[in-house]
Amino acid sequence: MTRRTIIGIIFIVAALLRLADMWGIFQLNWDHSWTEYFGPVLLLYVGAELIIYSFKKNPSQWLQRPVPQGEDGKRICCAVRLGADEYVYRGETFHGARLDAFCGGLRLDLREAVINEDEEIDIHTFLGGAELFVPDNVNIVVNSHSFIGGVGNETSGHITPDAPNLHIVASNFFGGVTVRN
Repeated sequence: MTRRTIIGIIFIVAALLRLADMWGIFQLNWDHSWTEYFGPVLLLYVGAELIIYSFKKNPSQWLQRPVPQGEDGKRICCAVRLGADEYVYRGETFHGARLDAFCGGLRLDLREAVINEDEEIDIHTFLGGAELFVPDNVNIVVNSHSFIGGVGNETSGHITPDAPNLHIVASNFFGGVTVRN
């Protein structure tokens, strides 16, 4: 972990402690003022931004892992906590995925994957993010439920009627997903 990642985690922990104090979970005797909600939101944003920036600027932190097999032998399940993992398809058939990122990042490269039918990628982020690289020959359909986060679809955007659809279903809490070609 880089220094920037550690500082980001410290900001996030400070914000969560402040929120716990405000909600009466436990008392830290912090004064209450107009910054009551602004302070924790700012701390969470800065902490998440530091972590995400750290992983974008240091690609050596991304651990390339073999593509895991799901319980049914098709759909894969990938989860990362406080780190960064990268999964790359090299000619294998893709049958959908579930990606979970908690204070970290996931990168899924499907540019060389074989996608013959409609598939779904279910993504859940909490103070983290996911980056998807998709082939040009699929249509991207995004359905996002986000709280201070979102999905950025940076693909070419050309809809081909006969091409399979790749459904991106994302739930983000202080996190985000980027889809690129």
